[in-house]
Amino acid sequence: MYKLFSIILTFVFSSGIICFAQISSDNLSIPKLKKDEQLICHQAYCLVYSEEHEQAKWVAYQLTDKMLESNVSRNNKFIIDPLVTTGTANNKDYKGSGYDRGHLAPSADMCYSQNTMEESFYYSNMSPQLPGFNRGIWKTLESNVRTYAEKLNKIYIVTGPILKESLPQIGENQVDVPEEYFKAILFISDTCSQAIAFVLPNNKIDNDMLFNYVISIDELEKLLKVNLFYKLPFLLEKRVEKKYNKTFWLKLTE
Repeated sequence: MYKLFSIILTFVFSSGIICFAQISSDNLSIPKLKKDEQLICHQAYCLVYSEEHEQAKWVAYQLTDKMLESNVSRNNKFIIDPLVTTGTANNKDYKGSGYDRGHLAPSADMCYSQNTMEESFYYSNMSPQLPGFNRGIWKTLESNVRTYAEKLNKIYIVTGPILKESLPQIGENQVDVPEEYFKAILFISDTCSQAIAFVLPNNKIDNDMLFNYVISIDELEKLLKVNLFYKLPFLLEKRVEKKYNKTFWLKLTE
């Protein structure tokens, strides 16, 4: 999916200056790695795995309208990620825990081939989520993201848990149970560029409260201590990460 090619984008800033920027679209979704981090890439998504927390720190991928045209059936076969050399969580960790194996990158975003569907069920892409959260507001946000991709043609997504010390744990592998989850979304074109982030508590929340949990990319970066969308040209990155346009995103789901 991450083929190397470049697109020329023209951005008009409030100053009236026209800025030409060449962007390599294969890595726009991938955050800046820290010195001790290893990037693991599957066909559909990339991630950095936290052995300490037994789940991904984040999962990054791009989603297009074309990817959503196919409809490979969900297989529900959860398996250990063969590329995580330290091992991942497994079925025993979640059995009887009261938590769902919550997808970070949803399987419905990976329905364009049998291989990508199977990859979406790797335990590196799972995190313990309360059923009321996973099947409620998180599912609603995932559905909204697919609507964004359908209407905007292509978006870039980074998603994952908010990891910190002293979280509750489940299973023999001591899988941490996050208190919050995030999703950052970027759209760029030659006429419009927008970004937005959601930080949601791992709890049952009314779906109509979704946009009460919106923050800017800058605010999310401070929370995560991760540099998101750093491959963007500096002026564009600064502009789209500083603030968000809630109306832009709300109108897409009307």
